[in-house]
Amino acid sequence: MEWMRNIGIAAHIDAGKTTTTERILYYTGVVHKIGEVHDGNAVTDFMEQERERGITITSAAISCHWKARFGPLENVDHLINIIDTPGHVDFTAEVERSLRVLDGAVAVFCAVAGVQPQSETVWRQADKYKVPRIAFINKMDRIGANFMGAVEDMRKKLGANAHPLFLNIGAEEGFSGLVDLVRNKAFRFDESDPMGVNTIDIDIPADMAEEVAAARESLIEAVAEHDDELAEAYLGGEEITVEKLVLAIRKATIALKFVGVIPGSAFKNKGVQSVLDAVVNYLPSPLDMPPMVGHADDESLVDIEADDAGKSSALAFKLWSDPYVGKLVFIRVYSGTIKKGDVLYNPRTRKSERVSRILQMKADTREDLEVVRSGDICALVGIKNVATGDTLADKSYDVALEPPTFPEPVISMSIEPKTKADQEKMSLGLGRLSEEDPTFVVKTNEETGQTIISGMGELHLEIIRDRLFREFKVGANSGKPQIAYRETITKKAPGEGKFIRQSGGKGQYGHAVIEIEPQEAGKGIEVVNEIVGGSIPKEFIKPTMDGIKEACRNGVVASYPVVDIKVRILDGSFHEVDSSEAAFKMAGIFALKDALQKAGAVLLEPIMKVEVSTPDEFQGDVIGDLNRRRGHIQNMEAKGDLAIISASVPLETMFGYATDVRSLSKGRASYTMEPSHFEQVPANVLQTIVNQGLLY
Repeated sequence: MEWMRNIGIAAHIDAGKTTTTERILYYTGVVHKIGEVHDGNAVTDFMEQERERGITITSAAISCHWKARFGPLENVDHLINIIDTPGHVDFTAEVERSLRVLDGAVAVFCAVAGVQPQSETVWRQADKYKVPRIAFINKMDRIGANFMGAVEDMRKKLGANAHPLFLNIGAEEGFSGLVDLVRNKAFRFDESDPMGVNTIDIDIPADMAEEVAAARESLIEAVAEHDDELAEAYLGGEEITVEKLVLAIRKATIALKFVGVIPGSAFKNKGVQSVLDAVVNYLPSPLDMPPMVGHADDESLVDIEADDAGKSSALAFKLWSDPYVGKLVFIRVYSGTIKKGDVLYNPRTRKSERVSRILQMKADTREDLEVVRSGDICALVGIKNVATGDTLADKSYDVALEPPTFPEPVISMSIEPKTKADQEKMSLGLGRLSEEDPTFVVKTNEETGQTIISGMGELHLEIIRDRLFREFKVGANSGKPQIAYRETITKKAPGEGKFIRQSGGKGQYGHAVIEIEPQEAGKGIEVVNEIVGGSIPKEFIKPTMDGIKEACRNGVVASYPVVDIKVRILDGSFHEVDSSEAAFKMAGIFALKDALQKAGAVLLEPIMKVEVSTPDEFQGDVIGDLNRRRGHIQNMEAKGDLAIISASVPLETMFGYATDVRSLSKGRASYTMEPSHFEQVPANVLQTIVNQGLLY
């Protein structure tokens, strides 16, 4: 286990994650020809949709081996399990679930653009799961590349304690080598070797001597803060050995106190081998990570140690339908060993299932394994009744691991089959796709009978529709995407609900009195029982609460889910004979509807965080257009001849923005968009939306 690294390659869209992964596979001998994203032959972009669009859509797992070229682990063969994650915000769930099961990450940044919006999102996700990381500043060969500018950007925007492990010799077209600050050596890339396998050792360039000395000093100081032994040696004026420095950097990185940064150009085959050395030397093995916490059946917390001899436990972090072997369940093993033929228990379903095959995935190819151990990432065949985030464990080990959390879908559209024959295929296809993707939700609108699919953005739903057509051969028509609105209240209000039915024989009687009040954004729905004196018997409290929660699914403004309210059950009455759980559930529903009518209910719309990069000359047009879309400009900054405009804009106004922003800027502007929060829809806009029939 100590010679294993589970890492993810994560970054903003187009920073060069897949290109970097391709180089890693080439240098580690997994492939003998480098694939390119723009040629549609990258190993980890194996879906047709990925190859057509030149983007990563699904995270692909692949394994390789590498021996570090220096440090205490020099020449030790390490197994590296890599997950190449998407950069597009619509597929943020892929990053979320990957980071949940990885021990370390390589964050890739563009040397020209620095820290971009999706890089920030990925960084926050890594912070949430406490994933140690190193950074690779890619595209050093591009015009405008600025390595130290990108490092400064990381410190400023991400709050990272980022320090260079290497300095670049030259930049843009003149990017010709690196100075290794840890070993205090320089090397240049061998231009006669286009694959970048060989480097040539050189003296540190004379004009960089002062810069190198200052950067090395700064690196040692930054690491010494987190390592007493190194601090002592440094303050005592001792020579800092490479081994000592490597171990100190590793310790600080694993403690999340330090981020080492490496410049390079993946496309030009420069610097990627140094990234591999850093992965082995500085990122943690499964043994370096704190024990995973599991929830036992009695609600107590259990530490799950990475130990092959322990009871087996694994987290199912991804499901995938493979045309050849059927349903694949990707797992990360946290303890024990799992063999082919083992029976694994799922605490959520309370059922056991047999593992018929264990596969080591190499993107879309696979290799059969007999056994997997703690720390391994693999795919199982034969587990049917499983969902993303489920724990699979030994029957005698009833613990549930913490599942990854996923954002709420922000965009919906209606979809209907073209023919009767497509109906069944469509429901099967949608069921499979929603199983695979936790941010893709399918539901039927009870009022209209329409099938509504919801996801993270237009591209997300477009890919789903494309996969339905190609993989499940479903002909379907889709309506214009609808917005996932929400409703909330603006003031405190009482509510009363009575459900009385008397029609001969046993009647029905339920009566509840409640009070509702607004909560701060993001708090959700809280239902509190404040009844004293037993005016509603204990056994009818839960049905009343269930009724209130059910009523929250459809608000009174436009039948959208109600969020961020606190409900107090204050009083009520019951009938000795006629009261029942069903009656009190209905009383709860009526009471909430009554209270909502009096509480100043309002409609909320999703607001997106939008960042537009545009040449200076189009800045005014872009800002004017965002204002027309009811956007609020938050920030503007200049990077070279580019203006970076940050704004929060309602999602309802952002459809087709990609086309509009391109035509405004003659195709030279780009933008990113991610969900930010919900805000009240202004009254005049609400009237327009209602008039246009845009609400269900």
